[in-house]
Amino acid sequence: MAFAGRRDVPEPPDFGILKRLARDQLIYLLEQLPGKKDLFIEADLMSPLDRIANVSILKQHEVDKLYKVESRPALSTSDQFCFLVRPRIKTMRYIADIVNADKMSGRSRKYKIIFSPQKFYACEMVLEEEGVFGDVTCDEWSFYLLPLDEDIISMELPEFFRDYFLEGDHRWINSVARALQLLNSLYGPFGKAYGIGRCAKMSYELWRDLEEESEGDGQGRKPEIGNVFLMDRDTDYVTALCSQVVYEGLVDDTFRIKCGSVDFGPDVTSSDKGIKVLLNAQDKVFSQIRNEHFSSVFGFLSQKSRNLQAQYDRRRGMDIKQMKNFVSQELKGLKQEHRLLSLHIGACESIMKKKTKQDFQEMIKTEHALLEGFDIRESTSFIEEHIDRQVSPIESLRLMCLLSITENGLIPKDYRSLKTQYLQSYGPEHLLTFHNLKRIGLLTEQSAGETLTAVESKVSKLVTDRAAGKITDAFNSLARKSNFRAISKKLGLIPRVDGEYDLKMPRDMAYVFSGAYVPLSCKIIEQVLERRGWLGLEEVVRLLNGNEFSVSGNASARLGTGGSGAGGSDSTLPHPDSAVEDNPAWESQRVILAVFLGGCTFSEIAALRFLGKERGCKFIFLTTAITNSARMMEAMIEAKA
Repeated sequence: MAFAGRRDVPEPPDFGILKRLARDQLIYLLEQLPGKKDLFIEADLMSPLDRIANVSILKQHEVDKLYKVESRPALSTSDQFCFLVRPRIKTMRYIADIVNADKMSGRSRKYKIIFSPQKFYACEMVLEEEGVFGDVTCDEWSFYLLPLDEDIISMELPEFFRDYFLEGDHRWINSVARALQLLNSLYGPFGKAYGIGRCAKMSYELWRDLEEESEGDGQGRKPEIGNVFLMDRDTDYVTALCSQVVYEGLVDDTFRIKCGSVDFGPDVTSSDKGIKVLLNAQDKVFSQIRNEHFSSVFGFLSQKSRNLQAQYDRRRGMDIKQMKNFVSQELKGLKQEHRLLSLHIGACESIMKKKTKQDFQEMIKTEHALLEGFDIRESTSFIEEHIDRQVSPIESLRLMCLLSITENGLIPKDYRSLKTQYLQSYGPEHLLTFHNLKRIGLLTEQSAGETLTAVESKVSKLVTDRAAGKITDAFNSLARKSNFRAISKKLGLIPRVDGEYDLKMPRDMAYVFSGAYVPLSCKIIEQVLERRGWLGLEEVVRLLNGNEFSVSGNASARLGTGGSGAGGSDSTLPHPDSAVEDNPAWESQRVILAVFLGGCTFSEIAALRFLGKERGCKFIFLTTAITNSARMMEAMIEAKA
């Protein structure tokens, strides 16, 4: 549509096998408890389970009643209880209460706990403490990977972000390593591995250890995925904090895409009831607009509706035979397309209404100013007004975090002022939220030394501390040099455009943010793949706090740091004008697995899809969960409703 690929883009591997493997293993585990049984499912496993095995499949394997793990179950006559749960201590106590209540009433049942994706020792300890460990049998459902679309695989672990980046809990790293091992065994062996971030490095090392233990089952097979790139979310918080303006990102921000599907309410369906819609490449309308900037979407949908009408109008001049063919072959498809078209038009109208109400244009303008480092004082005033008007606690936090990260921390005066205003507007219970944001590095306060230049420091020695504070404040409206500023300059993240940026025919990945900013995460991936390593990016790596690696694909390779030669004709990511090689291994080299640890946004997915089309590559996305700014902020919030 808006961008045509420079060359043929490779087809993605068939990820349907991942669903079949998960379904078969679940059925095997259920059959280990023969006879009728009641199944208790954890709330956040319900949507993923629905994509793998629906209710009718569960019923075929003697599941009688289904319950949600949260409240006390109704009196059940079943002699067998099966619990499908995440490995959480709270859930273990819930199960222990049920078992102990049955013991008290003299009721005898069989209990089976199926942990997904794996069992943790802490859970067994709780069961032992509660005195029920001997009464239950425990199993693991190794459900690590859920394909959401032909190029997106999710681990559906939204808690990964908070657990690792805030709490410093490493328990999910084993799950990531096992997920990589599974993909490598089915679609590998992978050629080269690149990565940046502490979590990425640990996950890679553990994965290599697992590979060595299993002695590389996939050797000698033709690989379907060539290279893998692992990235920690904390490498690039800025992209995740920006408002999304590609269609799929806006749908996620507005309606929340959950497990690949979205609930459209009556305002979208123009009827008295809502509808659940699966959003993927099978949706002919959605697949053509998902990566487009929102400003292009309405024009496309109106053109599409005119084309559809023209196809309907063809009926008028048909004879009986032609009409029969039309009804049997085309009518069903046209009706389906018409239904989808009206849904997406309704969604666009609903997004427009909500964004107009939220003063979206002003918000975007402020974000762009923060990214570019202009009018910082004006942007701070906008954020203060946003807080005072109590527009949204999540949005206010997001803007404060964006200001902090782009400015390498807030000056003490601004930090105290914004924090006080926020707590007065939204309640003192958010005090712990500020503590979390500070710990994770999303909303920080500069120490006095960081705000002073060398000249200012000399001046401050000649005056009292109080006067030095005033000098600091005098410089606060200037855009100070920060890691983000320095990285942005080094990598050219803010495009310099003469005239207006053409969003209909974009020339680079910046289109996903209206031409104002190239996502840092995507730019790093592009640069490293082009150079086949980190050579020439040493300064960027230093600013990103290191932990980068680049390793060639043989199984015996241990973790090495730094690049392996500058890019040339053998670059992993080919230039648009480079010749396609006939080597069969070349095809798999053009399929790149991008692994986001801590979440990935639809804007990043759209940007890398664009890059893939430009360079004749296919990016496959593996993420711990789909994220956006609101989900990130919610993970940090401590205040209970």
